[in-house]
Amino acid sequence: MTEHRPQFAVFVLGGLLCAALDVGLMQLLLWQGSSALLATSGGFLAGLLLNYAFHARVTFGRLASGGSFLRFLCVVAINYMITLALVSLALALAFPPMAGKLLSLPVVAVNGFLLSKHWIFK
Repeated sequence: MTEHRPQFAVFVLGGLLCAALDVGLMQLLLWQGSSALLATSGGFLAGLLLNYAFHARVTFGRLASGGSFLRFLCVVAINYMITLALVSLALALAFPPMAGKLLSLPVVAVNGFLLSKHWIFK
């Protein structure tokens, strides 16, 4: 199990870089007057593009085949739905949208690592 720790650490580092882009762009779009869901979507899209490139080349060291790219898109769809659900939940509970976004990050990170390791890049 210890041999997987460095890979998970790299995954988390890449995730933090992607999250910074995701959250930063979301906040910028909110400041510019975009709706919460549009800002969430814009940040998520930018983060996922960086996420795929980073993890395919750095974390797992495998460029994707057509099949693995389709699996990646399935995981992205799942993580996107998780993100939107938690942002919507935050809004329904009268919290700022960023609260739901920040809550979604660890959930999406764990889900993404497990599915990447055992399904997308295996």
